[in-house]
Amino acid sequence: MKFEICANSVESCIAAQMGGADRVELCAGIPEGGTTPSYGEIRQARRVLDDGARQGLKATRLHVIIRPRGGDFLYTELELQRMIDDIRICQELGADGVVFGCLRPDGTLDTDANARLMEVASPTLSVTFHRAFDRCANPAEALEELIRQGFDRVLTSGQQ
Repeated sequence: MKFEICANSVESCIAAQMGGADRVELCAGIPEGGTTPSYGEIRQARRVLDDGARQGLKATRLHVIIRPRGGDFLYTELELQRMIDDIRICQELGADGVVFGCLRPDGTLDTDANARLMEVASPTLSVTFHRAFDRCANPAEALEELIRQGFDRVLTSGQQ
């Protein structure tokens, strides 16, 4: 079983690694359900996790949430462009993966938006569909589509 921690700061990443986490999901804006952290936060998180591994701690993978704002998971074209830019920044900074999810107003997956983000991310990053899954109208159907689209994992609270 893999042990993943949601981290909202570099300090949280350090604590997660010291606690034996296999992976951290780095995000800002936890009260809003998690938003994309800053460039500096991502860069420092990568650095401290690498330093910890060199000092004998478990190598901890860094996954970064890609979400421009709280609220729903319906994104405008400008927001999608920002998400694409954020994915590229994560690649440049050495993240191991990204976490995102786009929906349509009817609760179905926005397969076009997810595919656009996946196209940028998947060559080099592991890709997780985040808890937008819990807002899907038909989770079984959505899960099959996420598998077809190539997502590596899905985060869920069991539709809660």
